[in-house]
Formats: sequence, C-alpha cells, structure tokens
Amino acid sequence: MKRIADIFVAGVLIVGVALAAAAAVVLVYGREETLRLIGGEADLGPISFDTVQQRWRWNDALVCPANRCASDSDKVAPIYPVPVLALRTAFGRVIGRERHVNLVDTDDLVPAERYVQRSELMRFPDTIAVRFYALPEGRATLALYSRSQFGLIDFGANRRRLERWLHKLERELTVMQADAR
Repeated sequence: MKRIADIFVAGVLIVGVALAAAAAVVLVYGREETLRLIGGEADLGPISFDTVQQRWRWNDALVCPANRCASDSDKVAPIYPVPVLALRTAFGRVIGRERHVNLVDTDDLVPAERYVQRSELMRFPDTIAVRFYALPEGRATLALYSRSQFGLIDFGANRRRLERWLHKLERELTVMQADAR
C-alpha cells in the first residue's frame, strides 16, 4: 500500500513540476509568443477558394457563394445589393470593431484579405481568409474560410464567428445605405 502511495505522490510531483515549468514559460514569453514557439506562426497562410477543401479536423468553417468553391460550404454566402467596393468597406468596418483581430495580408487585385483572430482567454490563433466577388447589376458577395491552428475540434467556434461576422456585415450595410440617403 505504501508503494502505491509513493507512486501517487511522485506522479503528483512530476505533474506539478511540469505545470510550474509551463507557467514559467508563459510568464517569461507571454501567451502569444509561447503559442508561436509551440505551433509556429499564427497565420496559416493563403488559400484559394477555387481549390480549398475543408480539413479532416473539425476546426474550420467555410462560407461560399453558390458554385464558387471546390468544397461544400457550411453556409451559402448571401448576395448583397451593393458594389464590391462597398461590401469590402463595410466588411472592414465590421472587422475593425472585433477584438484581437489583425490584418496579415491584403490583395487589392483579387480582392482578398487574410486575418488572424485570437481567442479571448488563451489567445489561440485562427486564420480567416476572405475573398470578395463582384456580380452583375452592381451586386457583390464574398467567401470566408476560418480555420484554427490548434486542436482537432473547435466546438463550432469558427462557424459561429463567420455567422456573427455575416450578421454584423448585414447590419453595417444597412447603416451605410441609410447614411447614403
């Protein structure tokens, strides 16, 4: 019986030392730098919506216009009754009000943008790609792909983010149209 108690105490000590070492690394380097040391750069890089395939892990979400993406999307992107530049401007305003978001790349020719948003508590990074599409008759739409760097499952966080952003985008466009009158 004493041997089992000794093994238990040793195990608790080992776990305690490991947790203390991990806490020391976080204190010295900070949360974001510690995550970079563990998993690499926060930005997962560019994607092409023409060829994107959702990952085998359940930690991404895809919103695409009908028949635009190679992979089935989680949601079909709305068509907005505004030109592509107005859509991009409204989207920028929405992102500007989000917490812990950084623009990491922009391509005005495509037009496309890529962002990293970090989770509130642990600062886990997610990469979000957006592509804007001009449509006939002064309308526009967009494609969004959000993916997590860490974990196998995000419990729907990426999907909820994209839905929240689309909802806020709808409201921002309504405000912009009212201001234009």
